[in-house]
Amino acid sequence: MKAIFNLFKRKSKSCETVADKPKAVIFVDFEHWYISLEKMHRMRPDIRSWRDSIAEKYEIQEIVFFGDFSNNSLRKEIPKIREITNYIIETQNTSSGFKKDFTDFIMLDHIYQKAMKSRDIDTFILFSGDGHFNSVVNFLITQMGKKVGVYGIKDAMSNQLRNSASWYEMLPEDVDPNLQYYTMILKNLKYLEDKSTRDKKVRPTFMGTVDAVSRINRTSKSIVRDALSILIDKEYISQEYDNVYLKNKIKILKVDWEKCRRDKLFVDQN
Repeated sequence: MKAIFNLFKRKSKSCETVADKPKAVIFVDFEHWYISLEKMHRMRPDIRSWRDSIAEKYEIQEIVFFGDFSNNSLRKEIPKIREITNYIIETQNTSSGFKKDFTDFIMLDHIYQKAMKSRDIDTFILFSGDGHFNSVVNFLITQMGKKVGVYGIKDAMSNQLRNSASWYEMLPEDVDPNLQYYTMILKNLKYLEDKSTRDKKVRPTFMGTVDAVSRINRTSKSIVRDALSILIDKEYISQEYDNVYLKNKIKILKVDWEKCRRDKLFVDQN
């Protein structure tokens, strides 16, 4: 009997831990997230992983995404957004007049309304880099007694917004300094691979790729060579003998595109 009692006691304690999580609502400026991440870091949002990391600390009550989804790139991300929420606000302004910061104003309206109507919310989480949100952050903290966390993209986040929040995090958390060179290399190899199907067979070699990528991107050969070596060491690219070059014992490069896409080193341009 004592063992059974202890079993239920442990379960009760676990349930209390979950219930003790602060309640949070999340407002996402998806234009900032998607466009800044792609422009600054050549990456795309990992929406589910981001949501899961927040869910470990908070009891999420609501997640709202805002954006001008007439933008084709953003519209393609809607299925991924719907995996975590159906609350998506289209902010396209069809007016020929005032268009600047339209998404910000719509977000601000929703945040203020939520603050006034949902007094039981402990934490407001914003994903934006725009300094326009500084006022609402101060309001939530000083007037409403809320905690406010802010997510933003590195090199695209207002210092004022960051400093006014209860806490902040910038994404991506840890950017490989060679990422831009991986992109240059893989983009070149993909071009050659596609060209082979349209034209004659192209067989990229290690030094041939280093020379081409360095010349096209006006980048140091030593940097490109090091980045290519890392891609080979991590088995994103392999070196294999080709029948044409077999007598000369020259190896050609072969890319594991599936692995590159899975690890977000390469994004198809479509």
